[in-house]
Amino acid sequence: MRSSGVFPVRDARGAVSRDPRPEHGRPLETEYRPRHPLDLARTVLMQRRGYGDPTMCVDGSVIWRASRTPEGVATLALREVSRGVIRGAAWGPGREWALAQLPALCGAQDDPGGFDASRHPLIADAHRRNPGLRLSRTDLVFDALAASIIEQKVTNMQAFGAWRRILTWYGERAPGPTPRPMFAPPTIEGWRRVPSWAWHRAGLEPPQARTIVETARRGDSIVRAVTAAPDGEVRDRVLTSLRGVGVWTSAETRIRALGDPDAVSVGDYHLANEVGYALIGERVDDDRMLELLAPWSGQRQRAIRLIGLSGVREPRKAPRLHPEDHRDR
Repeated sequence: MRSSGVFPVRDARGAVSRDPRPEHGRPLETEYRPRHPLDLARTVLMQRRGYGDPTMCVDGSVIWRASRTPEGVATLALREVSRGVIRGAAWGPGREWALAQLPALCGAQDDPGGFDASRHPLIADAHRRNPGLRLSRTDLVFDALAASIIEQKVTNMQAFGAWRRILTWYGERAPGPTPRPMFAPPTIEGWRRVPSWAWHRAGLEPPQARTIVETARRGDSIVRAVTAAPDGEVRDRVLTSLRGVGVWTSAETRIRALGDPDAVSVGDYHLANEVGYALIGERVDDDRMLELLAPWSGQRQRAIRLIGLSGVREPRKAPRLHPEDHRDR
């Protein structure tokens, strides 16, 4: 299709051009006017798995997202056309679902009520400087779970590379005039059928690959159970009952799929030290981190996001962890 003035497609030199791929038909479009301040980029781009994520990219002022909705693959393009006005356009069989879910992706279901930023000056300052931060949710449980399993016990670089390769090889090409080729994740059955050699080529360790395949065998029932669960505690019990899924993976899944405001990724390689250094100026373990976050019980994920936006970082003293590549074994 020809790009509209709202969502222009540009070539490598930045010039507006016709998308060389087949026609996709006109998109469905909508306008979302949040009742609260919204930082669109900081809210939505937390869903991106690295800059090379085949499901998300940024082109100028437009955020593009490919997803596999319950109604099929969809490509969603988001742009803040004026202050407080978000324009959305969607292509593909899942486009109606994607547009209906757009407010939740932008944090409409996030409720910061009861969050007391004044309990720590760093949190208070970050909260004041970021009034548009909202907690995003995709409502796509299995994709968030699969991505979180891929990220277990490896560096971000390794995990993002494996995610990119698997989706490019086994996902589905996203419809619409995307600025670069984009891909939606496989179906749940598609995740189950990824061959063992492909996981190895993608750079994923065998335990993570087995966990995804085994989880996919029960994928539909897992999604139903998590979606029907009344709160984060019950969702955590459902997810951690799966072999190979621990508290870290459960929290990461709930954060992205459901915008859980209280989820804490216990067991993360960096998180406890980041929280400890920001709040008391020293490294801490997971137990101490949970003590430090206790004043924001019910809203601990919001406190963590604000710590990340505070700009406070412990000076790096040790060399970066060198990722081990097992693909030549």
